[in-house]
Amino acid sequence: MSRSEQDMKDLLRSLTLAAGAPGAEDEVRALVRENLGGIGELSYDSLGSILCEKSGEADSPRVMIDGHMDEVGFMVQSITKEGRINFVPLGGWWAHVLLSQRVDIVTAGGKVPGVIGSTPPHFLSGKKREQLLGLEDMYIDIGAASEEEVSGMGVRIGDTIVPHAEFTELKDPDILSSKAFDNRVGIGLMIEALLEFSSRDHPNTIIGVGAAQEEIGCRGAVTACEKAAPDVGIVLEGTPADDIPGFNEPQAILGKGPQIRFYDPTAISNRRLAELVAAIAEKAGIEIQLAVRRSGGTDAKSIHLHRAGVPTVVIGVPARYIHSHVSLISWQDYLNTGRLVRELIAGLDSAAVESLTDFS
Repeated sequence: MSRSEQDMKDLLRSLTLAAGAPGAEDEVRALVRENLGGIGELSYDSLGSILCEKSGEADSPRVMIDGHMDEVGFMVQSITKEGRINFVPLGGWWAHVLLSQRVDIVTAGGKVPGVIGSTPPHFLSGKKREQLLGLEDMYIDIGAASEEEVSGMGVRIGDTIVPHAEFTELKDPDILSSKAFDNRVGIGLMIEALLEFSSRDHPNTIIGVGAAQEEIGCRGAVTACEKAAPDVGIVLEGTPADDIPGFNEPQAILGKGPQIRFYDPTAISNRRLAELVAAIAEKAGIEIQLAVRRSGGTDAKSIHLHRAGVPTVVIGVPARYIHSHVSLISWQDYLNTGRLVRELIAGLDSAAVESLTDFS
């Protein structure tokens, strides 16, 4: 299926602006279903991950393309008698990026807007002003003056909360800004791959996965693997860019192409598979970046340990300021990552996949 860049950008915009805190990925899942309905067989695991299986020229190998649907968010923990909303984080947040930011509380009756507040600095002592506030010192203000008003607006304990953001092209239109590029870029690229192979031969069976609950422990990838039964795993991520002050040897630079991750503390990519990706990129003229990470993790944590083991690789689109309202990516990086993934899938026949684990 031939798709224009505008079609692809419109899809990415819709995905990033959708609300999808861990365990509440409904809006993202609906977009996956809307775009992949009729492309392959849709199914779900019991945590809410969505799978789209597309048969090709052979039943095997089974190629799992994973992107997680959830974004870092929050959950309503309690409501004070003055109408302030206390919250807990869902995923990793740095308190510095949160004060005075807008959020949306996702209720049964729709989204309720609010702002993250705390005691203003002019009411704090000099020493207190210099200290970083913890999340427990912040609250959400929705303009209510009492617990009853909050209840009247439909907000309940347990409701999820996501950043309120815009999808924006900067002055350089190649640079895009939005929330949730971690990991709506992975979901977008997974969808684009399935759409491409709806009209293109492939020597395998593709299972596109929109995994649930990655940000709180890579949980959906565990249950999705039980249904997908993969022979090989491709994890697509919005990987943190490090082309910022404080890094002397960056391994994720905006505009320098997709990143192939060899290592993070949760998974080591199958070396033969990572080298195959690099070779395909060189043949296709796609600039890539190689990474060994001291921290972080992806759904590869769960996929590579499925049953007797699954050769897995992580391919990322570098994104500055992930886990915030205003992350940045390069549109060309996104497009080139899509090209690379599609060429990789086209080359994963039985012989190629069997060679990844031939240790005899």
